Amino acid sequence: MATEAFEDIAETFDFLDDWEDRYRHVIELGKAMPPLDDSFKVPALKVQGCASQVWLRPMIEGGHFDFQGDSDAMIVRGLIAVLHALYSGLPLAEVAKVDAPAELGRLGLNEHLSSQRSNGLRAMVQRIREEAASRA
Repeated sequence: MATEAFEDIAETFDFLDDWEDRYRHVIELGKAMPPLDDSFKVPALKVQGCASQVWLRPMIEGGHFDFQGDSDAMIVRGLIAVLHALYSGLPLAEVAKVDAPAELGRLGLNEHLSSQRSNGLRAMVQRIREEAASRA
């Protein structure tokens, strides 16, 4: 049930042979993502449970979920870009149905992220699910 944008990332990951190339690709995804305006880097939008500073700004339009995000760590910006591809444009009711661990597992992220990064990724997914549920 992944979005087309996420499927594109998964296909690219299938093509990349080693984790170093995948890691660089995640960082490139983060670099390509527009930065979050500093006016949104406020405590209310900060994700707790991340080793790095992470902000997610939900944006709901026409019953569909979207968000902007940013981090002070390049790999985390890349993870935000991956999550954006996974969730952006979904109807609010569909956000909770996404099996994020399984979808992210397809990318092999589970085996290559530190426990702190994995915890932060789970915290970002939880925040996205909560934001969508509160607006559905």
